[in-house]
Amino acid sequence: MEKKPFVTLEQIEKIAGKYPTPFHIYDEAGIRKNCENVKKAFSWNKGFREYFAVKATPNPYILRIMNDYDFGFDCSSEAELVLSDAVGADGMHIMFSSNETPAREYALAANLGAIINLDDITHIDFLEGIIGDKFPEIMSCRYNPGGVIKMSNGIMDNPGDAKFGMTEEQLFEAYRRLKEHGVKKFGIHAFIASNTVTNEYYPMLAGQLFELIVKIKDKLGIDFAFVNLSGGVGVAYRPDQTPNDIFAIGEGVRQAFEKIMVPAGMQDAAIYCEMGRFMLAPYGALVTKAVHEKHTYKEYIGVDACAANLMRPAIYGAYHHITVLGKENEPEDHKYDIVGSLCENNDKFAIDRMLPEIKKGDYLFIHDAGAHGFSMGYNYNGRLRSAELLLKENGEVQLIRRAETLNDYFATFDGTEFKDKLISE
Repeated sequence: MEKKPFVTLEQIEKIAGKYPTPFHIYDEAGIRKNCENVKKAFSWNKGFREYFAVKATPNPYILRIMNDYDFGFDCSSEAELVLSDAVGADGMHIMFSSNETPAREYALAANLGAIINLDDITHIDFLEGIIGDKFPEIMSCRYNPGGVIKMSNGIMDNPGDAKFGMTEEQLFEAYRRLKEHGVKKFGIHAFIASNTVTNEYYPMLAGQLFELIVKIKDKLGIDFAFVNLSGGVGVAYRPDQTPNDIFAIGEGVRQAFEKIMVPAGMQDAAIYCEMGRFMLAPYGALVTKAVHEKHTYKEYIGVDACAANLMRPAIYGAYHHITVLGKENEPEDHKYDIVGSLCENNDKFAIDRMLPEIKKGDYLFIHDAGAHGFSMGYNYNGRLRSAELLLKENGEVQLIRRAETLNDYFATFDGTEFKDKLISE
């Protein structure tokens, strides 16, 4: 798959004149088209809803786009709950799937009327200590099947080594106890593999969950309102990968639904998902400028971004494709490490990457940074988080989060002893 930037060099030169690099930029047209495709792919299920994973791109301007498609929001923290509430989401549009959850966050989720998805059976008693016997009418439990899973394309994951979810035995007991607490309708949730680039993951997971809740329904006599397939549908970060086909995925889930759920009389159950990476990653980029070049044992290009702006390559060794804007058609005959300014040797966006010759002042477009890009940023070395921009459908650019300043960085020091020296008016 050829990776093409959604902006040109001319656009970036104009944008950078107002908003200096580095910055994250998102493509509204691409986001909206993807939202439309997801809705169409699951339109066979009357209750379908995508709950966008707020942690992927926690910006209210992005969440507001999701609102236009009646999507909900998957939250795992107080801040994410507050963001979802701020953009007008009601309780049924908020899925609270957290782990090791502080009491006040459960209290906030309950106050907002969010769907609470319990990560562990012990959280039933914990929740009772917060809300008493006023359990919500609808609740969900998170399932972990354990073991190792393997798909036909070789993708593997190890849910048995994950801290999330309950065993099957715990799940039965959790639903029984929630029923005793007056819960009327139930959901099930599972996340067992990350960033799968295969159309079989969701249908496989759906089949497992459908079969499980049929057994639970028969044994406990409870009604399942939804099956939440969570996230895990990935994107093709590398050009040699074939992207997921959301329509094939939706059809695969439909076939499993018709085979298992309909004969069991559970055809009214809604299908939910919590995709973050699939919804946003390809429609966002980190744009940075080449500011240094170094010739030692290797050839280095130093850019004005660093792992504080996009840490996935540093912590995972993750691949992000890079386009040198304006040189898209030039031969990739130079081998570079593309590096940032942190005092850590893993602060590298690319290692031994073949690219066109890069000169100081060139702009680099780092692809697929729309999810888990800005949101994973941090302030090591006192580096500041960059701005976030939205490329509107009409071609205009909107600042949706300003760049941090030194005042922001110093503002949380306690007291006034250093204020005059550190905080400028």
